Amino acid sequence: MDTTERAIERSSSVIPPWETDPASHPLVKQSVKSIATQIFNRIVSGEYSFGTRIPAERELADTFGESRATIRQALDFLETYGAVARRAGSGTFVAYRRTEATSQVGAEPHGYLNISAIAETISPFEMNVAESILEPEIVRLATIYMSVRDLTKLEQHLAQLEAIVTDAAEFAELEKQFMMTICEGTHNSLIVAMYRIMHEVRRQPQWCANKKRTLTPMRIREAQRALRSLYTALERRDVDTAVECMRLYISSTQEDMIYASP
Repeated sequence: MDTTERAIERSSSVIPPWETDPASHPLVKQSVKSIATQIFNRIVSGEYSFGTRIPAERELADTFGESRATIRQALDFLETYGAVARRAGSGTFVAYRRTEATSQVGAEPHGYLNISAIAETISPFEMNVAESILEPEIVRLATIYMSVRDLTKLEQHLAQLEAIVTDAAEFAELEKQFMMTICEGTHNSLIVAMYRIMHEVRRQPQWCANKKRTLTPMRIREAQRALRSLYTALERRDVDTAVECMRLYISSTQEDMIYASP
């Protein structure tokens, strides 16, 4: 059985959640439910994978031969059941994932984490969530606990970053070192260990490729200014400004990655 056949079999074995819901949704048109089912089947089959952005309403309308209003209602219906998530200004993302897909992710016989397996399994959406949770709090702690030696090391990384004009690969690597130095500045071994996992996932080829695509010379200049602002806030022990700088940087980076995704 080839990959396509397995995907079709998998999608046909999953019943859309509204079909087992006691609520009959009499006000939802059958055409809307039909489109929702077709989109749901594409999600289950992996055509629209977890965490990825699904096509725009106009494209879906062309694909299914329906009006954009019907497509919008179908997406609203899917969102009601947690199959998709809407993000203003960014689009609609797949939020549904079968339970067995997440079991034992990255686990190996002796309890060691398999970073390659994690990198292959997690989605950009999951990475975005992890970054949004961890990095602002890492910066909050680092602002308080970074030593003079830590800040000197961070400034050296920043100087190297600011010297780059067009080398996306070198910038991406130095950016990782810059962020890891901030994390180490928390002087919290458990947080460093947790962040190192995410750090190593980002080093995997598939993640590096996406990152490099976003780093145009203009984007490199913008990132350099943002990281300089972050460093200044850390040096001044300005917790609120440092955290806000980090949040803004995460937001801009995540938006770049969304639109760079193939």
